[in-house]
Amino acid sequence: MKRKTLDIIVGAGLVILAGLLLVAGLVLTSNANFAKNYVKDQLSQQQISFKTADTLTPEEKESACLVKYAGQQLTTGKQAECYANEFIGLHLKSIGGGKTYAQLGDVQTELKTKIAAAQKANPDDPAIADLQKQLTASNTDRETVFKGESLRGMLLTSYGFSEFGTKAEQASLVAYLAAGLLFILGAAGLLHAARTPNSQGFAVPEESKSLTSA
Repeated sequence: MKRKTLDIIVGAGLVILAGLLLVAGLVLTSNANFAKNYVKDQLSQQQISFKTADTLTPEEKESACLVKYAGQQLTTGKQAECYANEFIGLHLKSIGGGKTYAQLGDVQTELKTKIAAAQKANPDDPAIADLQKQLTASNTDRETVFKGESLRGMLLTSYGFSEFGTKAEQASLVAYLAAGLLFILGAAGLLHAARTPNSQGFAVPEESKSLTSA
């Protein structure tokens, strides 16, 4: 094979590959921008703001991100993660003894069973009133935990979606860099082809060279 032909094939191939990577980078950038803008729009509609620095409790001040975002409106994935884990998560621990929605359901079932057994044994048992109060409190705690966990889950979903956008942005940068490098190599190959004589071969054996020289 002629050296010129090889340079043209390799150079053109690299330039084409660079073009494909450029297109991939543009697609990834578009996806990253969509994710970023979508998360911002959705979170902005919720009108959630972090507590100001002067209103943070001692426990809340132990969270670096709550201090960092103090007083700001929640509009980014990182802020959503902070609010979900460090603010909502912190206060959920103080409700119902830190039990989850499912665990509080078990508490309700247990209290209902005790109330039914007590009423069956002695309808006038004064302990029934106390059990009813515990059940009411448990119902309230479970409803509050449900709302808190639901909001926390939605915020973490927004955070996860924003992370896909961040990864896409990072991947697009790699694609752009690779495309630039391949384009330079391909252009160099084509330039070399233009300067290479048509008669020059590629990896010609020494014996063939000697015959050509003779």
